[in-house]
Amino acid sequence: MADTPPPPPCRVGSPAAHDTDLIVVGGGPAGCAAARMAAGVGMRSVLVEPDRLCRNLYRIPSLNNVLGGHSSGPGLAEAIAAELRSTRLCRLELGRRVTELRADEGRVTVTLDTGARLTAPYAVVATGVGCLQPRDVTWITAPGGLTLLPLWQAREADAEGRTLLVLGGDRPIGTFLRAHPVTGTRLLVAYPAADAYKVEEIREDPRVTLLPVEHLTLEPGEGVAVSAEAVGRGGERWTVAADAAYLSIGSAPTAPPGDLVRGADGFCPPAGQHPRVIVAGDVRSARFQRIMTALGSGSEAALHAYYATRQPLTEG
Repeated sequence: MADTPPPPPCRVGSPAAHDTDLIVVGGGPAGCAAARMAAGVGMRSVLVEPDRLCRNLYRIPSLNNVLGGHSSGPGLAEAIAAELRSTRLCRLELGRRVTELRADEGRVTVTLDTGARLTAPYAVVATGVGCLQPRDVTWITAPGGLTLLPLWQAREADAEGRTLLVLGGDRPIGTFLRAHPVTGTRLLVAYPAADAYKVEEIREDPRVTLLPVEHLTLEPGEGVAVSAEAVGRGGERWTVAADAAYLSIGSAPTAPPGDLVRGADGFCPPAGQHPRVIVAGDVRSARFQRIMTALGSGSEAALHAYYATRQPLTEG
């Protein structure tokens, strides 16, 4: 739907003081919600996204915890993208990456990979997370340079009648099983103790064999696509063979370089950020990585910027 008549536009200083009222870094659910809310209160925004809008939603074939009647991630992604493209006060910069974000007393400056710079009184950073690889965790030893696909990228044809070794017990496994209810698929899920609580939802699925491990070493397969030597938590050892290996070991924040405060885990908690930089969505914390929380936090971030421009930082 097109914009409803907005309240009088909110501006800081002269209209030419900044390129826009709000810069949104990241075009996932949180970033899109921020840009849409900003338009609803009369703020111009520029949204920067290196890929397509809501790109990660396309990896979720089945939804069961989102309002609005959408049963699949792609359906929700298309609806959000259509809504945002019709939002007149939002300018989309797709295919562009932010290489630096700086904040000072008067503005936020964002540098793009083209060398262009954008300025605004505030910025919302909603860059989300990216998939971890075996080299990023200590409980997996793998050949140097090995890169595996996350399980959500496996198609039904990749799974039917095959045995897949899944590294990690992260929750997208349950989503994959619901989206591909094929009986000929077998998942060997090797996971560390830290993931034990995550596998409860898949424990009773007959296609799943749970392999709690202390350590796992991937090796070149002999006659199969992949094999691994596993060390159990009691010190026992065994060999695992599968047709292919996929990842479900979690994700890491993908925030741009610059004036962002990161915690020890790499995430960017809202507290402690520069007053002109507002973080939203999955980049905030590993605890709240849900579509609904991302949408809410993005909307709240835009309102935070709106009210802050009406009561500038210099007034307290």
